[in-house]
This record gives sequence, C-alpha cells and structure tokens, in this order.
Amino acid sequence: MRAMQATRHGGPEVLAEAEMPDPVPGPGQTLVDVEAAGVNFADLKRLEGSYNPSPTPFVPGSEVIGRTEDGRRVMGFAGQAYASKAVLDHPVEVPESLGAGAALALLVQGLSAWHLLRTAARLAPGETVVVNAAAGGVGHLAVQLAREFGAGRVIGTASTAGKRALVMELGADAAVDGEADGYAERVAEANEGRPADVVLDAVGGAVFEAALGALAPFGRLVTYGSSSGQPPAPVDPGLLAQRNIAVAGYWLGGSLHLPGTMDPLRDLLELTAAGRLRPMAGGDYPLAEAGRALEDLAARRTTGKLVLRP
Repeated sequence: MRAMQATRHGGPEVLAEAEMPDPVPGPGQTLVDVEAAGVNFADLKRLEGSYNPSPTPFVPGSEVIGRTEDGRRVMGFAGQAYASKAVLDHPVEVPESLGAGAALALLVQGLSAWHLLRTAARLAPGETVVVNAAAGGVGHLAVQLAREFGAGRVIGTASTAGKRALVMELGADAAVDGEADGYAERVAEANEGRPADVVLDAVGGAVFEAALGALAPFGRLVTYGSSSGQPPAPVDPGLLAQRNIAVAGYWLGGSLHLPGTMDPLRDLLELTAAGRLRPMAGGDYPLAEAGRALEDLAARRTTGKLVLRP
C-alpha cells in the first residue's frame, strides 16, 4: 500500500511517501480500501512528538472512511490512517449520500462535541452554553448540538467577523470575539446580562482563565485542548469552592475503551441525514500532499473537515 510516513519527529515536512506492506486485520477488525483519511490538529502534535508520541517511522492519522472487501462503505478509527489501506476497529456503515468530509467530521469532532455537552458538561435544558472557537471542527458541531439538546441560549466565540457570521448561520443566538480581554463582559452582554452555565474551551491559556470568570454559580467549564499554545492556567480550588463552579476535562481518545463511547455516532449520522446537523466539509488533498494539508490547518487557512484522498 501507499502511505505517508513520518521519518522523524518535527513539522509537516517530515512526511514522506512510502510503499509498505498491506495491514493485516486482527480479531474483530476490518480491512478497507481508503476513500479518505481525516486530518486533525492532533496529527500535528503527534508529528512533533508532544501528543501520543510514537517511535519513528510511523504513519499518522486516526480516522478513515473506506470500502470493505464486500463493498460496504464504512468509517472508523485506524492506527495508520494516512494510507491507501487501513484496518478499522468497530466500523460504522455510512450512507452513500454523505460526502467523505462531512462523514469524517462526525467521527472525532462530532463524538467529541456530543460527549463534551452530554458526558462532561451534563448540559441541562434551558442552560446557556458558550462555545469557544465556535467556527472550528468541534466548535461548529457543538453549537448545533447544544441547540439540539435544548440549550436556552447558545453563544459562540470566534476571531473574525466572517467566522462569527458563520457561527450565527449555524444557529447560535449570539457570536462574540473570543479574545481574553473583556471576554466575561462580552459573554454577559450576549447572554442578556447573565453569566454562562457552560463553557466549552479548546483555546486554553488566558482565554481559559477568562472563561472561568464568565461562569454563573454551579457553572461548568470543560477544557479539551490548548490551541493557543499558552501554558495551562493554574486553577485555584478555593476559587472554585467560593464561586460554586467546576472545571472538567474531556479527551475522546481516553474514553474510546469505555462502553457506549461510540454509540452517539449513529445518532449523529441520523441527525445529519435528517438535515438537523450540518457537519462542514473542507478541502480535499491528494495523499501525497498531506504535509500541505497540515500546514494549511496549522496556519488556520481552512474551514471544515480536511481529508486526504489516496
């Protein structure tokens, strides 16, 4: 099979095209011809060696949509995704009508958004939800799912006017600038003078700290990343107690072994088929240009789910 292999740790430039033996499925696994492989920010971190580090050489990526030997179109998690063939754990069938980019957006990003709201934040009907980086991969789905789950008010943050317009198109009640300075004040103004019940944050650093200040009593801040690259903000347990607020963390990769983690995927596919959820497909890149796809992702030149096409 053809694959993109990381020959050493570093940036996207370390990827090189390689011919490798076809993977062999183990018990309960399924071999597929890859239609498309998803590109994630975590792939960049893995290349750097700072996230789920792997000895080199290795084939990055974790999500694939493809065809089984008997012709079924399925998607699932793969240990080596940037390749023309892959072995999937627990594959889920995908409707022919759903594009590869939109389908793959439901895997890591869609499941993450679902569990951020349901499992980690334990969103209750009528509560206000703030989604930081709401035009991003997880964010744009969290905005829509928060509405689907009965949130009383959904507020998205985004860095540009264009992205804020997109957030409004996705169904948010308000969209505000996500910078740390003045964050709590902008959130309160967008929430009719009240603080928020739930904040989902993957920015980290100063924005994480500002988001704590935007919480109402018994509010929950769920952190699931630190795209700002800023060091984690310290959390004072005394402050949490005084204000009756909570901080939780969520990482999909750390919960995949738990029963039920994958179950919402079928619901996400049904919501998409019914037109109630709009996963955004982004750019398609040839497999050999995986480095360019990652460079564009890192530079924030893209919107929607990026995929590689063998």
